[in-house]
Amino acid sequence: MRKKTLKLDKEEKALLKAIEDNAEAWSSVSNGEKKKHTKYASATITQGKKDKFLNIRISSQELNALRARAEAEGIPYQTMVSSVLHKYIVGILIDVNAIRPLFKTR
Repeated sequence: MRKKTLKLDKEEKALLKAIEDNAEAWSSVSNGEKKKHTKYASATITQGKKDKFLNIRISSQELNALRARAEAEGIPYQTMVSSVLHKYIVGILIDVNAIRPLFKTR
């Protein structure tokens, strides 16, 4: 039986090489740690389940700008919209124009 090989991009190859070159820095975690983080991951997946649709109307100009920003970030524009809404809901979306005066020097 032939062994299946993965096709890695440049970034993935660099990451794999860094891990392999520094293998002694990596160690297994205890079963308890593994179970704890598995529970966290499971809760995240369950909470993040996308089971509803949202239809909105925006101008063509805004949609084009949104698509361009998403493309520059390397993500689908609908993913970007979802991310922005999530950040707003949890309170981590920051309006840089609102806080800019706080950082101006006198």
